[in-house]
Amino acid sequence: MREQYRAQGLTEAELAADPYSQFTRWFADTVTAGLTEPNAMIVSTADAEGRPSSRTVLLKGFDPRGFVFYTNYGSRKGRDLVENPQISLLFPWHPIARQVIVSGTVERVSTEETARYFRSRPHGSRLGAWASAQSSVVESREELERRYAELEARYPEGSDVPVPTYWGGIRVRARSVEFWQGRENRLHDRLRYERADGESSETVAWNVVRLAP
Repeated sequence: MREQYRAQGLTEAELAADPYSQFTRWFADTVTAGLTEPNAMIVSTADAEGRPSSRTVLLKGFDPRGFVFYTNYGSRKGRDLVENPQISLLFPWHPIARQVIVSGTVERVSTEETARYFRSRPHGSRLGAWASAQSSVVESREELERRYAELEARYPEGSDVPVPTYWGGIRVRARSVEFWQGRENRLHDRLRYERADGESSETVAWNVVRLAP
């Protein structure tokens, strides 16, 4: 199976000054194009021994500080990131022949920021964060639903569900961000922002390189 891309290209002159501004432009394009869950990204981590794992996670925010998602810190990805803070994010926007690859390191968001986001979630999702010990072995579907029912009785709709101590936000501070645009004959455009000083901060300078497709 093969797709012949015919999309408009991407040139250095078109790029924003920093990857977060460029991501804002492209993310807006995904919304305009009507993509389903354009904030869905493939998150890849590795443990202390370098064994990789990947899964799809929803991006919940981004700004010059980094890209943010939320998770159970005891999940496989949460444990991996304690042992090895290196991470990769991939946004696979196939319908518009684009993808974005973010490489960097992680830090946890503040408890205040986590609490604000947690309160914005639907009631059922807040209960689900308590009911599921993510990535652990569960005896049966019935056991999972029993835990949820107990929590639903304890915290009925409209009540204040506290934030689990083991749950919160992860911020990815980008070291590089690559923007890939599909082109004809596999001569794709790949433009990558690289941190100029090797450090992560809101005021960092960025270099741009073009990669062979």
